[in-house]
Formats: sequence, C-alpha cells, structure tokens
Amino acid sequence: MSPAPPVTRRPATAADLKFLYQVYADSRAPEMALVAAWDEAQKAAFLRSQFEAQHTHYHQHYPDAHFDLILRDGQPIGRLYTCRLPGELRLMDIALLTAARGQGIGTALLTDLVRAADQSALPVTLYVEGHNPARRLYQRLGFVAAGEAIPYEFMRRLPQVNTAS
Repeated sequence: MSPAPPVTRRPATAADLKFLYQVYADSRAPEMALVAAWDEAQKAAFLRSQFEAQHTHYHQHYPDAHFDLILRDGQPIGRLYTCRLPGELRLMDIALLTAARGQGIGTALLTDLVRAADQSALPVTLYVEGHNPARRLYQRLGFVAAGEAIPYEFMRRLPQVNTAS
C-alpha cells in the first residue's frame, strides 16, 4: 500500500455543520439504500433528524471532546471526534467521505491516535456497529471486544507501553 496522502485536522465550527451533515449522510448511504419504500426527501429528512440528534448528544455528553474536521489539501474530507475520559481515550467517531476511503487515511489517523494514547499509557475505547467494515481495521490495530450494547460492540485497545530504556 502506498503512503496515505498527508492530512491535517482543525476544530469543527458552526460554519462546518453543512459539511458534517454531508459526512454523516454519506456514511449512512448503504443503510438508506435498503429503505426502498422511502423517497429521497424522506431519506433526507430522516438523516437530518438523526444527524441533529447525534450532534446534540455528542456536544451535551462530551463537552470537552475534540470535534475535528479531517482535511486533505485544505479541503474537508471527514471528521474525527475524540474525548479524554477518566482513564481512557475515547474514539467517539471517525468518518470519511466515500471518495477518501480506502487510501490509508483512517489507518494513519488511528495509528497516530493509539500512539498518543500509548505515550500517555491510556487505553483507547470505541463503540462500533457489528456490521461496520471498520471493525477489521480496529482489530488490526489491536482493539478487542470488551462488551456489547446492541447494536454496538464496545472495543478496547490497551496501551502498548515501551519498556525499553
């Protein structure tokens, strides 16, 4: 695999809500394709309401979280939400637009995240839907199942502390 294109991050602002909705809707497109009985307006209304509920929940329950846009060449291509909780670093959400997937960007971002957690001797935790293809990436990075909250699986990666000194 060739190296991932360089990406940067910046805090998301209220001006980014339209893009954040776009990322959310794009990540839910496979599910929406299964809802043949709904027209595009119904799907859009459903996605909008779900996005707003998720956005509100994250900001109310994780006020100290980092809500970052992922940028490539200065253009937004995704989002990365993390929060340092007591005794852990929580990966709340990572999502890339379809056109940015499969290029090593998510792997590079998550590798940086677990490296930072390792340096702080913190486990990284996350919830993932059982059918989400990202589970394979999480497993490759050392995450293991640590519980279930249907339809989600709770995963944890313990810190890999370097003992060589």
